Amino acid sequence: MMETHSLARALAQNTLLTKLSMDHLEFLSGCAKNVRISAGEYLFREGEDANELFLIRRGVIALEVYAPPRSTMSAETVGSGDLLGWSVLFPPHTWSIDARVLEDALLFSIDGACLRKKLEADHDFGYHLMRVVLEHVHRRLERLRLQQLDVYRTESI
Repeated sequence: MMETHSLARALAQNTLLTKLSMDHLEFLSGCAKNVRISAGEYLFREGEDANELFLIRRGVIALEVYAPPRSTMSAETVGSGDLLGWSVLFPPHTWSIDARVLEDALLFSIDGACLRKKLEADHDFGYHLMRVVLEHVHRRLERLRLQQLDVYRTESI
């Protein structure tokens, strides 16, 4: 119990999770653990099973896609405070992109199967967590849209 309480307090420090109650954070912490990944390693690869949701505490991670004939392209770079891996929430639960660690990373890893069970078991928790995830997805899509507008503007000059 002490470990989940400590994890809940640590999760509360993540800006994405400030809208969750301490009860919800403690509920979520039952699925969470701290993970360290070194620069150069892959957090996940396209096509692999999506088993974890990640909250980045520290570090920088490049989201990359394979785009023949140019090989790999960086789609986005994410860092502290960002969320990765919402594929864990939706079938078929597979990654659609690569995540390569650029700077040593400290993350919360949330077990996907455990999380899905908790979402089903407590719909109030599920509603609040899904709002957090969807608000983050919305901000990321907006960031990508602005990035694309910038790319097209530069190409036309």
